Amino acid sequence: MAETIPRTMRAVVLTGHGGFDQLEYRDDVPVPVPTKGQVLVKVAAAGVNNTDINTRIGWYSKTVTGATDSGGSSGYDNDVGDDGSWSGTPLSFPRIQGADACGRIVAVGDGVDHGRVGERVLVRALQPRPGTDNPVACWTFGSECDGGFAQYTVTGDAEAYKIESDLDDAELASFPCAYSTAENMLHRSGVARGNRVFVTGASGGVGSAAVQLARRRGARVIASCSPTKFEQLSELGADEIIDRNRDSVEAIGRDSVDVVIDLVAGPAWPALPNILRPGGSYVTAGAIAGPIVEFDVRTLYLKDLTFFGCTYQDPQVFGNLVGYIERGEIRPLLSKVYSLADIVVAQQDFLDKKFTGKLVLEIPA
Repeated sequence: MAETIPRTMRAVVLTGHGGFDQLEYRDDVPVPVPTKGQVLVKVAAAGVNNTDINTRIGWYSKTVTGATDSGGSSGYDNDVGDDGSWSGTPLSFPRIQGADACGRIVAVGDGVDHGRVGERVLVRALQPRPGTDNPVACWTFGSECDGGFAQYTVTGDAEAYKIESDLDDAELASFPCAYSTAENMLHRSGVARGNRVFVTGASGGVGSAAVQLARRRGARVIASCSPTKFEQLSELGADEIIDRNRDSVEAIGRDSVDVVIDLVAGPAWPALPNILRPGGSYVTAGAIAGPIVEFDVRTLYLKDLTFFGCTYQDPQVFGNLVGYIERGEIRPLLSKVYSLADIVVAQQDFLDKKFTGKLVLEIPA
């Protein structure tokens, strides 16, 4: 029997760039209708990510040079301008955020197999940008289009990946954005068995995912985090763990690692190229400690280093991730679950960084 779909739904709506006051929990938001090639997903759970906060406060604007927590609660006093979104283009408000979404397909648009109704799915967080011939142009679900902080969401048929797993909805919702970001970094840099890999910010969502996924590839993993989280990172499979406040050259050694997986940047960044072996790779998908760094370009060319900036994801990255989950090769690191109405509390806890892994919102049925 087909599910009755209401006309309105509960959702958290972002009304503009700024502080927590820009987030509105409402119960009168129109339920989206899938158009040609789209599916309607009834969302069960949605993860909290750094990109949600960055987009809300406009951290991506080139006018902002501080760490990602510098305006996390209240936003910025200055106008961040039109480049404050993830893609560098103006956002359309109101916007329903949420890059992670786990749920079930309840309706389909024209051209989509009706047999998909009822499928349990994960929505791909990084998706090809419509209407462009640029092969690496992409957007984030919940940034340039409405996302998972709502009872219902629409996405392209090809972006809703069927998943069969015994994990619960909150556990599955911890995977899409963080784990696909981490897997993409490892994929792009070619991390392989026997490589020595250094992961900064290893207790966060992407960092903890990178530790697991690098170990899955047979790499030897060195993780950087606060001492209170050493035990959890060891349980995840990190071979070595260093205090995030230590100089990495002193702690690890010059010319000693094959790949640096960096989510942090900031003041400690200049040491990272120095710990890479000649021919090594630096990979980044974040700059939570600050985007502006000092760099001696001679290190880049004299050591034959390769730098990867990772946003666009090859199509196989998310498909591979779903396979890892279904085969039990990786496990969720779910720290805490909140109700959707408590999104501000969840984001406050996210900014406090006292947890390891992921925070997830349960969506009301």
